[in-house]
Amino acid sequence: MNASQPDHAPVSAEVSRPVKLSAALLGATLVGALGGLLFGFDTAVISGCQDQLKALFQLTANEQGFMTASALIGAAIGSLAAARPGDRFGRRDCLKVAAAFYLLCALGCALASGLWMIVAARILGGIAVGATSVLGPMYLAEIAPASWRGRLVACFQGNIVIGVLVAYFSNYLIGQLDLGAVEWRWKLGVQALPSLAFLVLLFFIPRSPRWLVMTGKDGEAEGVLRRIGVADTGAQVAVIRNSLHGEQGKRSAPLFVKAHARPVFLAVAVAMFNQLGGINALWYYADTIFAMAGFSKDSSALQPVLLGTANLIATLVGMAIIDKAGRKPLLMWGTAGCGTALALVAWIFSGTAHGGWLVWLLGGFVVCHAFGQGAVIWVFISEIFPTAVRGKGQTLGSFTHWFMAMLVSWTFPLLARDVGEPGAGFPFAFFAAMMVVQLLVVGFLFPETKQVALEDMEKTL
Repeated sequence: MNASQPDHAPVSAEVSRPVKLSAALLGATLVGALGGLLFGFDTAVISGCQDQLKALFQLTANEQGFMTASALIGAAIGSLAAARPGDRFGRRDCLKVAAAFYLLCALGCALASGLWMIVAARILGGIAVGATSVLGPMYLAEIAPASWRGRLVACFQGNIVIGVLVAYFSNYLIGQLDLGAVEWRWKLGVQALPSLAFLVLLFFIPRSPRWLVMTGKDGEAEGVLRRIGVADTGAQVAVIRNSLHGEQGKRSAPLFVKAHARPVFLAVAVAMFNQLGGINALWYYADTIFAMAGFSKDSSALQPVLLGTANLIATLVGMAIIDKAGRKPLLMWGTAGCGTALALVAWIFSGTAHGGWLVWLLGGFVVCHAFGQGAVIWVFISEIFPTAVRGKGQTLGSFTHWFMAMLVSWTFPLLARDVGEPGAGFPFAFFAAMMVVQLLVVGFLFPETKQVALEDMEKTL
Protein backbone atom coordinates (compact mmCIF):
# COMPACT_ATOMS: atom_id res chain seq x y z
CA MET A 1 0.00 0.00 0.00
CA ASN A 2 2.54 2.54 -1.23
CA ALA A 3 2.58 5.53 -3.57
CA SER A 4 4.72 5.61 -6.68
CA GLN A 5 7.67 7.95 -6.49
CA PRO A 6 7.62 10.66 -9.18
CA ASP A 7 10.31 10.60 -11.85
CA HIS A 8 10.12 14.26 -12.79
CA ALA A 9 13.01 16.65 -12.60
CA PRO A 10 13.15 18.94 -9.57
CA VAL A 11 11.21 22.15 -9.44
CA SER A 12 13.94 23.95 -7.55
CA ALA A 13 17.43 24.26 -8.90
CA GLU A 14 20.90 24.40 -7.40
CA VAL A 15 20.88 28.12 -8.21
CA SER A 16 18.10 28.71 -5.67
CA ARG A 17 18.99 29.15 -2.03
CA PRO A 18 17.11 27.02 0.54
CA VAL A 19 13.49 28.09 0.88
CA LYS A 20 11.67 28.56 4.16
CA LEU A 21 8.48 26.59 4.67
CA SER A 22 5.92 29.26 3.79
CA ALA A 23 2.24 29.13 4.72
CA ALA A 24 1.31 28.61 1.05
CA LEU A 25 3.76 25.70 0.68
CA LEU A 26 2.63 24.11 3.94
CA GLY A 27 -1.03 24.44 2.97
CA ALA A 28 -0.48 22.93 -0.49
CA THR A 29 1.44 20.05 1.10
CA LEU A 30 -1.22 19.32 3.70
CA VAL A 31 -3.99 19.35 1.10
CA GLY A 32 -2.02 17.26 -1.39
CA ALA A 33 -1.08 14.76 1.30
CA LEU A 34 -4.73 14.47 2.38
CA GLY A 35 -5.18 12.37 -0.74
CA GLY A 36 -2.76 9.88 0.83
CA LEU A 37 -4.91 9.67 3.95
CA LEU A 38 -7.99 8.91 1.84
CA PHE A 39 -5.90 6.35 -0.07
CA GLY A 40 -5.09 4.51 3.17
CA PHE A 41 -8.58 4.92 4.63
CA ASP A 42 -10.29 3.55 1.53
CA THR A 43 -7.91 0.59 1.49
CA ALA A 44 -8.55 -0.54 5.05
CA VAL A 45 -12.10 0.51 5.96
CA ILE A 46 -13.77 -2.51 4.30
CA SER A 47 -12.13 -4.80 6.87
CA GLY A 48 -14.65 -3.84 9.54
CA CYS A 49 -17.63 -4.56 7.29
CA GLN A 50 -16.72 -7.98 5.88
CA ASP A 51 -18.73 -10.24 8.19
CA GLN A 52 -21.85 -8.04 8.22
CA LEU A 53 -21.90 -7.65 4.43
CA LYS A 54 -21.35 -11.36 3.93
CA ALA A 55 -24.32 -12.19 6.16
CA LEU A 56 -26.58 -9.41 4.85
CA PHE A 57 -26.17 -10.19 1.15
CA GLN A 58 -25.55 -13.94 1.70
CA LEU A 59 -22.29 -13.72 -0.20
CA THR A 60 -20.41 -16.77 -1.34
CA ALA A 61 -16.66 -16.76 -0.74
CA ASN A 62 -16.11 -15.85 -4.39
CA GLU A 63 -18.59 -12.95 -4.23
CA GLN A 64 -17.00 -11.68 -1.03
CA GLY A 65 -13.57 -11.84 -2.63
CA PHE A 66 -14.77 -10.03 -5.75
CA MET A 67 -16.49 -7.33 -3.69
CA THR A 68 -13.23 -6.73 -1.81
CA ALA A 69 -11.01 -6.91 -4.89
CA SER A 70 -13.24 -4.56 -6.91
CA ALA A 71 -11.48 -1.57 -5.36
CA LEU A 72 -8.15 -2.99 -6.51
CA ILE A 73 -9.48 -3.49 -10.04
CA GLY A 74 -10.24 0.22 -9.98
CA ALA A 75 -6.81 0.99 -8.50
CA ALA A 76 -5.05 -0.86 -11.33
CA ILE A 77 -7.10 1.14 -13.86
CA GLY A 78 -6.47 4.41 -12.06
CA SER A 79 -2.71 3.88 -11.79
CA LEU A 80 -2.46 3.21 -15.53
CA ALA A 81 -4.79 5.98 -16.65
CA ALA A 82 -3.85 8.93 -14.41
CA ALA A 83 -0.56 10.15 -15.83
CA ARG A 84 -1.75 11.35 -19.25
CA PRO A 85 -4.75 13.37 -17.97
CA GLY A 86 -2.41 14.74 -15.30
CA ASP A 87 -0.13 16.04 -18.06
CA ARG A 88 -3.00 17.46 -20.07
CA PHE A 89 -5.24 19.01 -17.41
CA GLY A 90 -2.86 19.41 -14.48
CA ARG A 91 -2.16 17.37 -11.37
CA ARG A 92 -4.30 19.51 -9.05
CA ASP A 93 -7.38 19.52 -11.28
CA CYS A 94 -7.18 15.77 -11.86
CA LEU A 95 -6.94 15.29 -8.10
CA LYS A 96 -10.32 17.09 -7.91
CA VAL A 97 -11.78 14.30 -10.05
CA ALA A 98 -10.19 11.71 -7.74
CA ALA A 99 -11.65 13.51 -4.70
CA ALA A 100 -15.10 13.45 -6.33
CA PHE A 101 -14.68 9.70 -6.93
CA TYR A 102 -13.77 9.19 -3.25
CA LEU A 103 -16.94 11.08 -2.30
CA LEU A 104 -19.12 9.09 -4.70
CA CYS A 105 -17.60 5.86 -3.38
CA ALA A 106 -18.45 6.74 0.22
CA LEU A 107 -22.00 7.84 -0.61
CA GLY A 108 -22.58 4.92 -2.98
CA CYS A 109 -21.51 2.38 -0.35
CA ALA A 110 -23.50 4.06 2.42
CA LEU A 111 -26.69 4.14 0.34
CA ALA A 112 -26.20 0.86 -1.52
CA SER A 113 -29.29 -1.28 -2.06
CA GLY A 114 -27.38 -4.36 -3.18
CA LEU A 115 -24.02 -5.97 -3.83
CA TRP A 116 -23.50 -4.53 -7.30
CA MET A 117 -23.99 -0.97 -6.15
CA ILE A 118 -21.28 -1.54 -3.54
CA VAL A 119 -19.00 -3.04 -6.20
CA ALA A 120 -19.57 -0.10 -8.57
CA ALA A 121 -18.90 2.40 -5.78
CA ARG A 122 -15.74 0.56 -4.70
CA ILE A 123 -14.44 0.51 -8.26
CA LEU A 124 -14.86 4.31 -8.34
CA GLY A 125 -13.00 4.54 -5.04
CA GLY A 126 -10.30 2.24 -6.38
CA ILE A 127 -9.81 4.42 -9.45
CA ALA A 128 -9.36 7.34 -7.05
CA VAL A 129 -6.79 5.36 -5.05
CA GLY A 130 -4.80 4.41 -8.17
CA ALA A 131 -4.93 7.93 -9.59
CA THR A 132 -4.01 9.51 -6.25
CA SER A 133 -1.01 7.18 -5.89
CA VAL A 134 0.36 8.68 -9.11
CA LEU A 135 -0.87 12.30 -9.02
CA GLY A 136 -0.41 13.04 -5.30
CA PRO A 137 3.36 12.45 -5.08
CA MET A 138 3.77 14.05 -8.50
CA TYR A 139 2.03 17.24 -7.35
CA LEU A 140 4.00 17.40 -4.10
CA ALA A 141 7.32 16.82 -5.87
CA GLU A 142 6.57 19.59 -8.34
CA ILE A 143 5.32 22.14 -5.82
CA ALA A 144 8.16 21.60 -3.33
CA PRO A 145 11.52 23.40 -3.53
CA ALA A 146 14.55 21.09 -3.64
CA SER A 147 15.46 21.74 0.01
CA TRP A 148 12.05 20.42 1.13
CA ARG A 149 11.14 17.88 -1.54
CA GLY A 150 12.09 14.65 0.19
CA ARG A 151 10.32 15.50 3.43
CA LEU A 152 7.19 16.90 1.79
CA VAL A 153 6.74 14.00 -0.64
CA ALA A 154 7.28 11.62 2.30
CA CYS A 155 4.21 13.24 3.90
CA PHE A 156 2.09 11.46 1.29
CA GLN A 157 3.43 8.02 2.18
CA GLY A 158 3.11 8.81 5.87
CA ASN A 159 -0.50 9.85 5.38
CA ILE A 160 -1.33 6.55 3.65
CA VAL A 161 -0.23 4.68 6.77
CA ILE A 162 -2.10 7.14 9.00
CA GLY A 163 -5.20 6.63 6.83
CA VAL A 164 -5.05 2.86 7.46
CA LEU A 165 -4.84 3.48 11.20
CA VAL A 166 -7.68 6.04 11.11
CA ALA A 167 -9.89 3.57 9.20
CA TYR A 168 -9.40 0.85 11.81
CA PHE A 169 -9.95 3.28 14.69
CA SER A 170 -13.08 4.66 12.98
CA ASN A 171 -14.42 1.12 12.53
CA TYR A 172 -13.80 0.39 16.20
CA LEU A 173 -15.54 3.57 17.41
CA ILE A 174 -18.57 3.11 15.15
CA GLY A 175 -18.76 -0.51 16.28
CA GLN A 176 -19.19 0.70 19.87
CA LEU A 177 -22.35 2.66 18.96
CA ASP A 178 -24.55 -0.43 18.55
CA LEU A 179 -26.00 0.72 15.24
CA GLY A 180 -27.19 -2.75 14.35
CA ALA A 181 -28.02 -3.53 10.72
CA VAL A 182 -26.86 -0.12 9.44
CA GLU A 183 -23.45 -0.24 11.11
CA TRP A 184 -21.64 -1.07 7.85
CA ARG A 185 -23.26 1.91 6.11
CA TRP A 186 -21.81 4.31 8.68
CA LYS A 187 -18.38 2.66 8.55
CA LEU A 188 -18.18 3.04 4.76
CA GLY A 189 -20.06 6.34 4.56
CA VAL A 190 -17.99 8.30 7.08
CA GLN A 191 -15.31 8.65 4.40
CA ALA A 192 -17.58 11.22 2.72
CA LEU A 193 -16.50 13.87 5.25
CA PRO A 194 -12.73 13.89 4.51
CA SER A 195 -13.48 13.33 0.81
CA LEU A 196 -15.63 16.45 0.68
CA ALA A 197 -12.99 18.41 2.60
CA PHE A 198 -10.31 17.22 0.14
CA LEU A 199 -12.43 18.26 -2.84
CA VAL A 200 -13.18 21.72 -1.46
CA LEU A 201 -9.62 22.44 -0.31
CA LEU A 202 -8.18 21.54 -3.72
CA PHE A 203 -9.80 24.73 -5.06
CA PHE A 204 -7.61 26.80 -2.73
CA ILE A 205 -4.13 25.48 -3.56
CA PRO A 206 -2.03 26.48 -6.57
CA ARG A 207 -1.36 24.42 -9.65
CA SER A 208 2.04 22.79 -10.12
CA PRO A 209 4.68 25.26 -11.40
CA ARG A 210 6.19 22.56 -13.57
CA TRP A 211 2.85 21.81 -15.23
CA LEU A 212 2.21 25.53 -15.75
CA VAL A 213 5.55 25.91 -17.55
CA MET A 214 4.84 22.73 -19.53
CA THR A 215 1.61 24.31 -20.81
CA GLY A 216 3.14 27.72 -21.53
CA LYS A 217 1.79 29.57 -18.47
CA ASP A 218 5.14 30.97 -17.33
CA GLY A 219 3.62 34.05 -15.68
CA GLU A 220 1.32 31.99 -13.47
CA ALA A 221 4.21 29.64 -12.69
CA GLU A 222 6.30 32.57 -11.45
CA GLY A 223 3.40 33.67 -9.26
CA VAL A 224 3.14 30.22 -7.68
CA LEU A 225 6.90 30.04 -7.12
CA ARG A 226 6.79 33.46 -5.46
CA ARG A 227 3.96 32.31 -3.15
CA ILE A 228 5.90 29.27 -1.97
CA GLY A 229 8.98 31.36 -1.23
CA VAL A 230 11.30 30.98 -4.24
CA ALA A 231 13.35 34.17 -4.63
CA ASP A 232 14.57 34.19 -8.25
CA THR A 233 11.40 32.98 -9.95
CA GLY A 234 12.55 33.88 -13.46
CA ALA A 235 15.68 31.75 -13.16
CA GLN A 236 13.64 28.90 -11.70
CA VAL A 237 11.18 28.98 -14.61
CA ALA A 238 14.15 28.82 -16.98
CA VAL A 239 15.48 25.77 -15.13
CA ILE A 240 12.10 24.04 -15.39
CA ARG A 241 11.86 24.86 -19.10
CA ASN A 242 15.34 23.45 -19.76
CA SER A 243 14.44 20.31 -17.80
CA LEU A 244 11.29 19.82 -19.88
CA HIS A 245 13.25 20.36 -23.08
CA GLY A 246 15.74 17.69 -22.01
CA GLU A 247 12.91 15.18 -21.53
CA GLN A 248 11.48 15.62 -25.01
CA GLY A 249 12.14 12.65 -27.22
CA LYS A 250 12.71 10.33 -24.26
CA ARG A 251 9.05 9.54 -23.62
CA SER A 252 8.82 7.31 -26.70
CA ALA A 253 11.71 5.04 -25.65
CA PRO A 254 10.51 1.38 -25.46
CA LEU A 255 10.57 -0.44 -22.12
CA PHE A 256 10.35 -4.08 -23.16
CA VAL A 257 13.70 -4.47 -24.90
CA LYS A 258 16.65 -6.71 -24.06
CA ALA A 259 18.67 -3.86 -22.57
CA HIS A 260 15.99 -3.31 -19.91
CA ALA A 261 15.31 -6.98 -19.18
CA ARG A 262 16.93 -7.01 -15.75
CA PRO A 263 15.30 -3.85 -14.34
CA VAL A 264 11.93 -5.05 -15.70
CA PHE A 265 12.42 -8.38 -13.92
CA LEU A 266 13.46 -6.65 -10.68
CA ALA A 267 10.48 -4.26 -10.75
CA VAL A 268 7.97 -7.03 -11.41
CA ALA A 269 9.57 -9.31 -8.81
CA VAL A 270 9.67 -6.75 -5.98
CA ALA A 271 6.07 -5.68 -6.71
CA MET A 272 4.80 -9.28 -6.86
CA PHE A 273 6.49 -10.38 -3.65
CA ASN A 274 5.24 -7.24 -1.91
CA GLN A 275 1.74 -8.74 -2.25
CA LEU A 276 2.53 -12.47 -2.18
CA GLY A 277 3.39 -12.06 1.49
CA GLY A 278 -0.32 -11.42 2.09
CA ILE A 279 -0.15 -7.90 3.50
CA ASN A 280 -3.33 -6.77 1.69
CA ALA A 281 -5.15 -9.93 2.76
CA LEU A 282 -4.46 -8.79 6.31
CA TRP A 283 -5.52 -5.17 5.73
CA TYR A 284 -8.75 -6.14 3.96
CA TYR A 285 -9.73 -9.05 6.21
CA ALA A 286 -8.13 -8.17 9.57
CA ASP A 287 -11.38 -8.28 11.55
CA THR A 288 -12.38 -11.55 9.86
CA ILE A 289 -9.00 -13.18 10.53
CA PHE A 290 -9.24 -12.40 14.25
CA ALA A 291 -12.86 -13.58 14.32
CA MET A 292 -11.85 -16.89 12.67
CA ALA A 293 -9.24 -17.26 15.41
CA GLY A 294 -11.95 -17.00 18.07
CA PHE A 295 -11.69 -13.34 19.10
CA SER A 296 -14.90 -11.50 20.07
CA LYS A 297 -16.45 -8.82 17.81
CA ASP A 298 -15.06 -5.92 19.86
CA SER A 299 -11.66 -7.54 20.18
CA SER A 300 -11.58 -8.34 16.45
CA ALA A 301 -12.17 -4.63 15.75
CA LEU A 302 -9.60 -3.44 18.29
CA GLN A 303 -6.68 -5.65 17.23
CA PRO A 304 -6.38 -3.99 13.77
CA VAL A 305 -5.98 -0.62 15.53
CA LEU A 306 -2.90 -2.04 17.25
CA LEU A 307 -1.62 -3.40 13.93
CA GLY A 308 -2.18 -0.03 12.27
CA THR A 309 -0.19 1.69 15.03
CA ALA A 310 2.67 -0.78 14.61
CA ASN A 311 2.53 -0.24 10.86
CA LEU A 312 2.85 3.54 11.27
CA ILE A 313 5.81 3.34 13.65
CA ALA A 314 7.68 0.73 11.59
CA THR A 315 7.08 2.66 8.34
CA LEU A 316 8.61 5.79 9.86
CA VAL A 317 11.59 3.75 11.06
CA GLY A 318 12.06 2.20 7.62
CA MET A 319 11.92 5.59 5.90
CA ALA A 320 14.47 6.95 8.37
CA ILE A 321 17.07 4.20 7.95
CA ILE A 322 16.73 3.15 4.32
CA ASP A 323 19.59 5.33 3.08
CA LYS A 324 21.89 4.12 5.86
CA ALA A 325 20.97 0.46 6.11
CA GLY A 326 20.50 -0.07 2.36
CA ARG A 327 17.65 -1.50 0.30
CA LYS A 328 18.80 -5.12 0.11
CA PRO A 329 19.44 -5.64 3.86
CA LEU A 330 16.02 -4.18 4.70
CA LEU A 331 14.40 -6.50 2.17
CA MET A 332 16.32 -9.53 3.45
CA TRP A 333 15.66 -8.96 7.16
CA GLY A 334 12.08 -7.85 6.58
CA THR A 335 11.35 -10.88 4.40
CA ALA A 336 12.90 -13.29 6.90
CA GLY A 337 10.80 -11.78 9.68
CA CYS A 338 7.61 -11.91 7.61
CA GLY A 339 8.19 -15.53 6.66
CA THR A 340 8.84 -16.59 10.26
CA ALA A 341 5.74 -14.81 11.57
CA LEU A 342 3.51 -16.19 8.80
CA ALA A 343 4.72 -19.74 9.38
CA LEU A 344 3.76 -19.45 13.04
CA VAL A 345 0.37 -17.94 12.11
CA ALA A 346 -0.20 -20.99 9.89
CA TRP A 347 0.67 -23.18 12.90
CA ILE A 348 -1.95 -21.36 15.00
CA PHE A 349 -4.64 -21.79 12.34
CA SER A 350 -3.85 -25.48 12.02
CA GLY A 351 -5.16 -25.71 15.59
CA THR A 352 -1.91 -26.75 17.26
CA ALA A 353 -0.89 -23.44 18.90
CA HIS A 354 -2.51 -20.92 21.23
CA GLY A 355 -4.64 -18.30 19.41
CA GLY A 356 -3.63 -15.60 21.90
CA TRP A 357 -0.29 -15.36 20.14
CA LEU A 358 -1.98 -14.25 16.91
CA VAL A 359 -1.95 -10.51 17.54
CA TRP A 360 1.76 -10.59 18.43
CA LEU A 361 2.68 -12.63 15.37
CA LEU A 362 0.62 -10.52 12.99
CA GLY A 363 2.07 -7.43 14.65
CA GLY A 364 5.55 -8.79 13.99
CA PHE A 365 4.56 -9.51 10.38
CA VAL A 366 3.29 -5.94 9.93
CA VAL A 367 6.45 -4.44 11.44
CA CYS A 368 8.74 -6.56 9.26
CA HIS A 369 6.75 -5.77 6.13
CA ALA A 370 6.63 -2.03 6.89
CA PHE A 371 10.36 -1.46 7.39
CA GLY A 372 11.27 -4.00 4.69
CA GLN A 373 9.12 -4.36 1.58
CA GLY A 374 6.90 -1.40 2.41
CA ALA A 375 9.78 1.05 2.77
CA VAL A 376 11.84 -0.31 -0.13
CA ILE A 377 9.50 -1.10 -3.02
CA TRP A 378 8.93 2.33 -4.58
CA VAL A 379 12.39 3.67 -3.81
CA PHE A 380 13.94 0.60 -5.44
CA ILE A 381 11.73 0.74 -8.54
CA SER A 382 12.41 4.46 -9.01
CA GLU A 383 16.17 3.80 -9.00
CA ILE A 384 16.68 0.80 -11.28
CA PHE A 385 15.34 2.15 -14.59
CA PRO A 386 17.23 4.46 -16.97
CA THR A 387 15.86 7.99 -17.14
CA ALA A 388 14.35 7.48 -20.59
CA VAL A 389 12.00 4.73 -19.35
CA ARG A 390 11.76 5.47 -15.63
CA GLY A 391 8.16 6.64 -15.84
CA LYS A 392 7.12 3.53 -17.77
CA GLY A 393 9.02 1.33 -15.35
CA GLN A 394 7.25 2.86 -12.38
CA THR A 395 3.89 2.40 -14.10
CA LEU A 396 4.76 -1.27 -14.67
CA GLY A 397 5.71 -1.70 -11.01
CA SER A 398 2.57 0.08 -9.82
CA PHE A 399 0.28 -1.96 -12.05
CA THR A 400 1.95 -5.23 -10.98
CA HIS A 401 1.51 -4.24 -7.34
CA TRP A 402 -2.22 -3.48 -7.70
CA PHE A 403 -2.90 -6.50 -9.93
CA MET A 404 -1.31 -8.89 -7.43
CA ALA A 405 -3.15 -7.16 -4.58
CA MET A 406 -6.38 -7.80 -6.46
CA LEU A 407 -5.60 -11.52 -6.91
CA VAL A 408 -4.61 -12.00 -3.26
CA SER A 409 -7.65 -10.12 -1.92
CA TRP A 410 -10.04 -11.96 -4.23
CA THR A 411 -8.75 -15.48 -3.50
CA PHE A 412 -8.14 -15.19 0.26
CA PRO A 413 -11.78 -15.75 1.36
CA LEU A 414 -11.95 -18.76 -0.97
CA LEU A 415 -9.24 -20.45 1.11
CA ALA A 416 -9.76 -18.97 4.59
CA ARG A 417 -11.06 -21.27 7.32
CA ASP A 418 -11.70 -21.02 11.05
CA VAL A 419 -8.91 -22.14 13.37
CA GLY A 420 -8.63 -25.91 13.50
CA GLU A 421 -10.61 -26.62 10.33
CA PRO A 422 -8.89 -28.70 7.63
CA GLY A 423 -6.66 -26.48 5.52
CA ALA A 424 -7.12 -23.42 7.75
CA GLY A 425 -3.38 -22.80 7.88
CA PHE A 426 -2.83 -23.14 4.12
CA PRO A 427 -3.15 -19.44 3.08
CA PHE A 428 -0.61 -18.36 5.69
CA ALA A 429 1.69 -21.29 4.88
CA PHE A 430 1.56 -20.23 1.21
CA PHE A 431 2.44 -16.64 2.13
CA ALA A 432 5.33 -17.92 4.27
CA ALA A 433 6.60 -20.09 1.39
CA MET A 434 6.55 -17.07 -0.92
CA MET A 435 8.74 -15.23 1.58
CA VAL A 436 11.27 -18.07 1.42
CA VAL A 437 11.30 -17.77 -2.37
CA GLN A 438 11.69 -14.00 -2.10
CA LEU A 439 14.59 -14.41 0.30
CA LEU A 440 16.41 -16.53 -2.29
CA VAL A 441 15.56 -14.23 -5.20
CA VAL A 442 16.64 -11.09 -3.35
CA GLY A 443 19.77 -12.74 -1.96
CA PHE A 444 21.03 -14.01 -5.31
CA LEU A 445 19.57 -11.65 -7.91
CA PHE A 446 18.90 -8.22 -6.38
CA PRO A 447 21.62 -5.53 -6.44
CA GLU A 448 22.24 -2.99 -3.69
CA THR A 449 21.33 0.46 -5.00
CA LYS A 450 22.22 2.49 -1.89
CA GLN A 451 24.42 5.49 -2.73
CA VAL A 452 24.64 4.51 -6.40
CA ALA A 453 24.12 7.52 -8.66
CA LEU A 454 21.26 7.08 -11.10
CA GLU A 455 23.69 7.71 -13.94
CA ASP A 456 25.80 4.73 -12.76
CA MET A 457 22.88 2.39 -12.14
CA GLU A 458 23.04 0.70 -15.56
CA LYS A 459 26.65 -0.34 -14.82
CA THR A 460 25.59 -1.68 -11.41
CA LEU A 461 22.84 -3.77 -13.01
